[in-house]
Amino acid sequence: MSMLTPPGMGGQYRITGDKYPRMRPSRRRGRLVAAAVASAAVLGLLGWGTVQLIDVFTGGHGGTTAAGRTAHCRTGTAARAGQAPAAQAKSLPAPGRITVNVYNATPRGGLAKKTADELRRRGFRIGKVGNAAKEYDKKVKGPGLLLGSPAAQDTSLRVLATQLSGASLRADARQGAEVDLVIGDAFTALTRQQTADKAVTTLTAPGTTTAPVKKTC
Repeated sequence: MSMLTPPGMGGQYRITGDKYPRMRPSRRRGRLVAAAVASAAVLGLLGWGTVQLIDVFTGGHGGTTAAGRTAHCRTGTAARAGQAPAAQAKSLPAPGRITVNVYNATPRGGLAKKTADELRRRGFRIGKVGNAAKEYDKKVKGPGLLLGSPAAQDTSLRVLATQLSGASLRADARQGAEVDLVIGDAFTALTRQQTADKAVTTLTAPGTTTAPVKKTC
């Protein structure tokens, strides 16, 4: 009888060969693995849900989702598009479009004509030339007084003011586009032409616009 024959079997049943039955893993261990996987899935879903809630209540800042990034990008682009550009130079008329009346309010003769001729050489149109009205005659103490309609204060008179340093600007009741230069007691000469021309170029240059900033998201 073989040594592997169980007692009492009388040798009727014998174990032969070199193969042995395999041991199956414990069912309890399989259940533990399945429970761990399920727990991990639940925790993942809870975490994702928490992120979504935070995203909703914070307005999507931080770009945690694709939708949040897109919304943030669009908002930034709209804000940039709505921004007003930096203050631009207001459109001002060139000297050739400005008609200037030149009046002398001083006792010195010939100043109105001399000044008018110089302004003409600098490109201005010349209207009336003569002595100042009684309202201003011998009453302008500074270099000069520039008169025009209220609308001319920020346009034609600004350009004319480049020609006479220290001149005062004043609006009157006129409706026309012409402006007046009233020569005062402190007048000696017009501003140097080179300096005046540079000032006119700066004033009448068209405003520049800022190119929009492109940003990729």
